Amino acid sequence: MFPTSFPAAPIMRSTRQPFRSASLWVVALTLCASAIGQSAHAQQTLSLDAALRLAEERSRQLVAQDAAAGAARSMAVAAGQLPDPVLKAGISNLPVNGSDRFSLTRDFMTMRSIGVMQEFTRSDKRQAHAARFDREAEVAEAGRAVALANLRRDTAIAWLDRYYQGRMRELLQTQRAELNLQIESADAAYRGGRGTQADVFTARSALAQLDDRILAQERQIATAQTRLARWVGPGTLQPSMVLPDLGSVRLDARNLEAQIGEHPQIALMERQEAAARAEADVAQSNKRSDWSVELMYSQRGAAYSNMVSLNLSIPLQLDQKNRQDRELAAKLAAVEQLQAQREEATRESAAEALSWLQQWQSNRKRLALYDSSLIPLAADRRQAVLAAYRGGAGTLSAALETRRMEIDTRLERLRLEMETAALWAQLEFLIPATHLALDTGPSAAAGETKEPQK
Repeated sequence: MFPTSFPAAPIMRSTRQPFRSASLWVVALTLCASAIGQSAHAQQTLSLDAALRLAEERSRQLVAQDAAAGAARSMAVAAGQLPDPVLKAGISNLPVNGSDRFSLTRDFMTMRSIGVMQEFTRSDKRQAHAARFDREAEVAEAGRAVALANLRRDTAIAWLDRYYQGRMRELLQTQRAELNLQIESADAAYRGGRGTQADVFTARSALAQLDDRILAQERQIATAQTRLARWVGPGTLQPSMVLPDLGSVRLDARNLEAQIGEHPQIALMERQEAAARAEADVAQSNKRSDWSVELMYSQRGAAYSNMVSLNLSIPLQLDQKNRQDRELAAKLAAVEQLQAQREEATRESAAEALSWLQQWQSNRKRLALYDSSLIPLAADRRQAVLAAYRGGAGTLSAALETRRMEIDTRLERLRLEMETAALWAQLEFLIPATHLALDTGPSAAAGETKEPQK
C-alpha cells in the first residue's frame, strides 16, 4: 500500500519543466544555425561587380600590355640619346718579313693607334625615333584598354549566363514539386476508383521527362560555371541573386557616331595610325645623313714622332630617289592604309552597335509581352484544364500537356531575358564609361520603364 502523502503531481510538473527548457534551447539553436547558414550562403555568392574585379586582378593580358608599354617608354628614352662612342685600337704597317719582321718600334711606318669615334645623330632625328617609341607605348596602352573592355564584357556575359542557367533549373525544380503533387492526386484517384492506372503511368512518365530536362540543365550550369571560372578563377561561387540594372544602356542612338569614336578598338587603330606617322617622320629624317667624327692617337718607335689623326665620315646619299624617297613613300602608304582601315572599322562598329541596340530594345518589348500576356494566359489555361480534369470533364494527358506548355513558355521567357542581358553586356562594356561624353543627352532607354527583376 502506497503512502497517501506521495507527491505525484509535483513530480509530474518538475519533470516537464526540463523537457520544455530543452525544447526551447533546441529551437533557439536551430534558428541560430539557420541564420548562420543563410548568412554564410549570402556571403558565398558572387556579384557582377565582384566578378569583374576578380577577372581584372587575375588577367595576365593586362600585365603583358603594361609591360609592353613600359618597354616602349624605356626605348623612347634610349632613342633620344646620342649613339655610344666607339673605342678603336689597332696596329698599322707592321712588318711581316725581313730583319724587322713583327717589330713594333724599328720601322718608322709602324704605328700603335688608339682612338674614339662618335656618330653625331641630329637632334630632330633622335626626337623622331623617341616619338616613334612613344607612339608604340600608346599603342600598347590602347591595347590594354581593348583587353580590359573585352575582359569585362566576356566576364559579364559568363556571369549572366551562369545566373540565368540557375534560374532555369529553379523553374524546372519548382514545376517538379508541383508535378509530384499531381502524381499523388492521380494515385489517390486510382485507389479511390475515380481514375485509371494509365493516368498514374502518364504522370510518372511526365515526371521522368522533367527529370531528364533537369539533368540537361545541370549540364548547362556546369558549362556556364566553367566559362565563368575562366575569368574569375576555379572553385568560384554561384552568382548572387541581385542583377545589375539591365533596363538601360549608356549608348545613345542619336549620338552613336560620336560615341563609337571612343570604342577601344577604334582608339587602338588611331594609335597604330599615329605610330605609322611617327615611322614616316623617321623615314623623312633619314633623308639627311648623320656625320661621324673620329680622333686617333698613333704611337711609333722612340726615334719617330707620334701622330694624331682626325677623320670625318659623311654617308653619301647618291640615290635618294630609289632609296630614301622610296622608304618614305612606303611609310606614308602604310599611314594611308591604316587610316582607311580605321574609317571602315568605325562604320562597321557603328552599324553593329546600332543593330545590338535595336535588338535589345525589341527584346525588351517582347519580354513585356511575355509578362503581360503569354505567361498569364499559359497559367490560366493550365489552371482551367486542371480544374476540368479534377471535375471529371477533362483528361490527365491534357492537364500535363498544358503544364508542359507553361514550362516551355516560362523557359522561353528566361532564354529571351538571358539573350537580352547578353546584348546589354555587349552595349554596356562597348565603350568605357569614362569616355562617354557628358552632353550626349539621355540614353536610349531613358524613357523606358525598368523591367522588374524576377
